[in-house]
Amino acid sequence: MSRPAKHSLTLNGHRTSVSLEAPFWRAFRQIAEDQGRPINALAAEIDAARDPDTGLATAIRLFVLDRLQARLDAAEGRARADQ
Repeated sequence: MSRPAKHSLTLNGHRTSVSLEAPFWRAFRQIAEDQGRPINALAAEIDAARDPDTGLATAIRLFVLDRLQARLDAAEGRARADQ
């Protein structure tokens, strides 16, 4: 299990950092790349949509989890359709 590491981001011209574990950071970067979007733009979108009581790092983790769960659900749906 990796410890969280700080990663710098620029959100709408404002510099900030988030502490994320390496697997979450890699998945987040991969999702941004798959969408053809800069990671800062995706982070700014997540930041704008998050509940004020939820930290940015937590919001990013939940975003990553949601996207990976959606992939699993889609894969399960395809597997059922193939049966």
